Amino acid sequence: MKILLIMDPGIPVPPQTYGGHERLVYLFAEEYQKLGHQVTLLAGPESHCSGSTVTFGANDLARSKGDRFKEARFAWRYLRKNKGDFDLIHNFGRLIYLLPILNASVKKIMTYGRPVSTRGIKAVNTLPNRNLIFTACSDYCVSTGNVAGKWATVYNAIDFSQYDVQEKVAVDAPLMFLGRLDRIKGAHTAIETAKATGNQLILAGNIPDTPDNFAYYKAVIEPQIDNKQIVYVGPLNDAEKNKYLGQAKALLFPIEWDEPFGMVMIEAMACGTPVIAFKRGSVPEVVEEGITGFIVKDATEVKQKIEELGKIDRTLCRKTAAERFDVKVIARQYLNLFDVG
Repeated sequence: MKILLIMDPGIPVPPQTYGGHERLVYLFAEEYQKLGHQVTLLAGPESHCSGSTVTFGANDLARSKGDRFKEARFAWRYLRKNKGDFDLIHNFGRLIYLLPILNASVKKIMTYGRPVSTRGIKAVNTLPNRNLIFTACSDYCVSTGNVAGKWATVYNAIDFSQYDVQEKVAVDAPLMFLGRLDRIKGAHTAIETAKATGNQLILAGNIPDTPDNFAYYKAVIEPQIDNKQIVYVGPLNDAEKNKYLGQAKALLFPIEWDEPFGMVMIEAMACGTPVIAFKRGSVPEVVEEGITGFIVKDATEVKQKIEELGKIDRTLCRKTAAERFDVKVIARQYLNLFDVG
């Protein structure tokens, strides 16, 4: 089968550090190829995969509306010309890219990894369309967009073979926070928890570039980094994630928004590291209570659950998560939407 994967420009596929969606697209491109399919990737500059790659646009997250319109026109021209060459088009980019081929016979999957704009979904479904399935990365995320059309939940994935399970860690092993250092990600709560429980905290992730979150980082987070108890190690690549997550006793995920999925949770689980997470968004779908971590309602409960981490079997944590979220499992779920696995 011939498969086209589409991703917005802005960050290369695969990304070097930040870029969860771009990492997903690369994983699926590689897995589809391993399953014997012919894969073409349509993505931003410097992108690549084991199949064919067509690049467009620019690697600039701050590019203008005019630039984004040019990207859409490129995608339209490409799809009009080449739609007959593919059996399946799997779009992780903008819905508007599919506009010229909505009613074409080619099978189409439109995948979302963040809350969905229902305006676009309603508009597309007023137009003639065939063989189009919408997916999102959690039941929560599906619920934000399921106002028209055919929908399915397909969880996000990682390649578990790239992570080493650490069956045991020392009693004084650090806690870990990994994510953008925006207020809604809750790094301040992770720091408070580490200090209150006498644990070291490894803090990793991108320093924000939006004015409000940069101000938050400078005022709230940076002054507490002493590189002794609160240690900031910057954004991490995949090898560094494996290292730091594996040596942690737990990943803290004290989010203050409804996270659509939270890739870092399954990255931690792949290392055998349990997750202590606030009950928001997709967390109840991702964390299995007492097996891959604990679901809590506030910072007080986070501190309590740190005392119960010894109850978690780290090997079972890894095994349970792999059965649900490994790329081999999830890629087949996508293909099975059209019974083409």
